[in-house]
Amino acid sequence: MKSKALGKQLLACSCGLLLIVAACKKSTTVSPQEELTTTAPRALTYQLVWADEFDGSSVNTANWNFETGGGGWGNNEQQYYQSSNASVANGNLVITARKQTVGSNQYTSARMQTAGKRQFTYGRIEARMKLPMGQGLWPAFWMLGANIGSVGWPASGEIDIMEHVNTSTSVLGTIHWNGPNGYSQYGGNTTTSPGDYHTYRIDWNSSSIAWFVDGVQFHTANIANNINSTEEFHKPFFILLNMAVGGNLPGQTIDQGKLPASMYVDYVRVYNAVETSGSAPIGQVISLRGNNNLLVCGQNGTQPMRCDKTAAGDWERYTVIDAGGGKIALRSMGKYVSSENGAQAITCNRTSIGDWEKFDWVVNADGKISLRGNNGRYISSENGTADMTCNRTSISGWEAFSYF
Repeated sequence: MKSKALGKQLLACSCGLLLIVAACKKSTTVSPQEELTTTAPRALTYQLVWADEFDGSSVNTANWNFETGGGGWGNNEQQYYQSSNASVANGNLVITARKQTVGSNQYTSARMQTAGKRQFTYGRIEARMKLPMGQGLWPAFWMLGANIGSVGWPASGEIDIMEHVNTSTSVLGTIHWNGPNGYSQYGGNTTTSPGDYHTYRIDWNSSSIAWFVDGVQFHTANIANNINSTEEFHKPFFILLNMAVGGNLPGQTIDQGKLPASMYVDYVRVYNAVETSGSAPIGQVISLRGNNNLLVCGQNGTQPMRCDKTAAGDWERYTVIDAGGGKIALRSMGKYVSSENGAQAITCNRTSIGDWEKFDWVVNADGKISLRGNNGRYISSENGTADMTCNRTSISGWEAFSYF
């Protein structure tokens, strides 16, 4: 929510942890992102790895640090952050903004984060929240790179899962980072009813960050292969919850008649997407589409396979065969796809299933699938510019496929 672009300052948490605070800059350079073709999730398993259900009587300081102080936080905010503005009641975290003078600040609120206690790389991160509606209010649910203390902002990266300003019926989802030409941001928004409870989430993996409200996706950022210098988003991040009063985004007019104002957080949950095998559509005839939006062709077994066709004919259709031991084989025109053990381009010319014709069907966090040969390497589309191979040690854009 607050990428700290301007006026970074070193502030101490009540726990003694020192952080360089990134302020939520909403401005300047926007680096365009390439469109990312997404696939509806298929047979993904999400495992809960951490949660705070706020079922106790106070904030659990084993999970959260409080940040304290005024000074604008890089965004010209007007509040003073203090722990007494956060409480737990009726199964909710309650962060309350008040008309209250502390030093030169005329308002108070709370800002909490999990740095050094709960940090995550990739996963599904969500919170169920109800937000106040008032001019000058700026609640947020967001993340900062855990290395911010050493590299600063924006090199640490920032993921704004949800920001809301004033009385708008829109919520925002944005990333901020150190792009190829300096500070960059890329964001989207959707209309909802922020004054009611909604679940705000991201699904974050090595290829993309996708934003959702109540399970409906409204925005995606492509981070595959560090596109546009997005390497920040492949490292650990920590979670923040806060509500600013005034600032660069909501403006400096405060409707004091709306104070005190509270944001309610029912829970914060983090899940890992578990790679699953054995969930392949056995017996079905499918076509495979690479991230270049073109189809995988078996070439009728007469030459190495390519991912360069615009329409699905017989050569682009494959029957998914149960090859035993949780593995699958792909058959087209009566012949089987072979990994060639990664030593040369893959083919679709084998008359029977041996080890080279067996693959693990791997479901990725974004719902796309990858195919891992018995050599432990992944099939690559080569972006359609060369013969396909099975020699990649990890999954990125060229090793992920959608199917239909």
